[in-house]
Amino acid sequence: MVRTRFAPSPTGFLHIGGVRTALFNWLYARACGGEFILRIDDTDEDRNLQEALGPILEGFCWLGIDWDEGPESASRPGPYFQSQRAELYQAAVEKLIANGAAYYDYASPEEIQAEREEARAAGRSFRYSRRWMAASEADGAKFQTQGRAGVVRLKMPHEGTFILKDLVRGEVEFDWAAEQDHVIQRANGTCLYHLATVVDDEDFKITHVIRAEEHLSNTPRQIFICDALGYERPEFAHLPYVAEPGSKSKLSKRKLKKYLKNPDFAQLYQKGETIVSRIGQTADVEFFNPVLVDFYRQIGFLPEALLNYLLLLGWSLDDETEIFSQQQMIDLFSLDRVNKAPASFDPAKLLAFQEKWMRQLETEQKVALTLPYLQKANLVEQPPSHADASRLSQLIEAAGDRIKVAGDVLEFTDFFLPDEAIVYDEKAFKKRICKAGAAELLGRFAERLATVSPFDAATCEGALKDFVSQQDIKIGEIIHALRVAVTGKSVGLGMFESLALLGQEATLRRIDRALQKYEAEQSKLG
Repeated sequence: MVRTRFAPSPTGFLHIGGVRTALFNWLYARACGGEFILRIDDTDEDRNLQEALGPILEGFCWLGIDWDEGPESASRPGPYFQSQRAELYQAAVEKLIANGAAYYDYASPEEIQAEREEARAAGRSFRYSRRWMAASEADGAKFQTQGRAGVVRLKMPHEGTFILKDLVRGEVEFDWAAEQDHVIQRANGTCLYHLATVVDDEDFKITHVIRAEEHLSNTPRQIFICDALGYERPEFAHLPYVAEPGSKSKLSKRKLKKYLKNPDFAQLYQKGETIVSRIGQTADVEFFNPVLVDFYRQIGFLPEALLNYLLLLGWSLDDETEIFSQQQMIDLFSLDRVNKAPASFDPAKLLAFQEKWMRQLETEQKVALTLPYLQKANLVEQPPSHADASRLSQLIEAAGDRIKVAGDVLEFTDFFLPDEAIVYDEKAFKKRICKAGAAELLGRFAERLATVSPFDAATCEGALKDFVSQQDIKIGEIIHALRVAVTGKSVGLGMFESLALLGQEATLRRIDRALQKYEAEQSKLG
């Protein structure tokens, strides 16, 4: 049975590139009728973030990338955290030392660095001399009496080649002479990634290691460990990395300031900041980042849209097909369609995928997605009243494609705010309502609106057209003032849909409030 795995490190939140790798592992396992394992590589104790683990698991659940074995899984006891698997690693270290594939080394970092500098000065490649290798227990005891701390290093071969048959890159040749005696166990007894990942892959019976291109150089030392321990080699597939927008450099969460110089990236980030601020929160500079998956979950992207886009970062079916359901992804996925070249992350294209997926939803589905944002902003109760639920449904239909992500519903908070909370765009107020004759027209039309029945968009539109005709004025002399009076803004949804959304009583109250503000300002002017 095909068994793949993804092993995130809880040193930060889920990265776009990491999730793309997880997706390809998950799809390959599902396409082959196999199993997908989620493992947590937490060997780096100094950098682990306790608060990152929850969002990692939540992120996978949100995306629909389920695991057959892993944290919170009942199918196998695990453990699935490397920090809880030390006994297995220690046993592997002892076996490697016993068969001569590894050794205790007592060199200090300064001594290793001195050898590096000596090699550089001589114009040759650095290779550790093994001068402080403990060839026996007596050697180890002697070094320890000198106050030296011992690490365990691999005893790598010095000649020959290793040819990897990579499922994406074909045959890749490595020269054993270029490999260092890599440390696999620290002086404090904790083991490093290169040993732990090989032991874990064997223990979990991983058949295919599908991972990012940056790990390609790690493969020789891991194959050496695998062979030395008598394990069966898994197959390897190294995926192209996800590149920066418009660049061939690897996408990194640490380069946010650089990416914000890209207009599309900046627009996406600004959208996110606006949504978060409207909820009443402050965007965390470290974690609120479009390079991290949680950014998209927070602002209301559809997981289907994000997965669809990530699928095409390094994989393609043909030159035309772009939209894939989850089942289609599984049915069509294969490693032979993975590209070797890096795929550039394009925020504008990602947003375009989101818009396409959003358009496929029914009004009721959009209501379910957007309602939590209004509730977080304390604009709608939990559960919502019938009036608020009905208003939201009408708003969704009136807004149409303006709501690109679920959080965009917060652009239309004026329909849920109490009248006294409406903040006027002062520039628009002065231009539209303080214009000569506008307030008087607004007052007259309010009298007409008080008699409109039913108070729906079509009837309100008919009433305004009749009013304009009777007053012998152009519609622009009243409609802009009306919009500012009832929404506080100069732009927004269709005017008549806006009136219907507010309802008759709220509309009349808001017009009256705007007129009172106008009169107060006029009295100040004398």
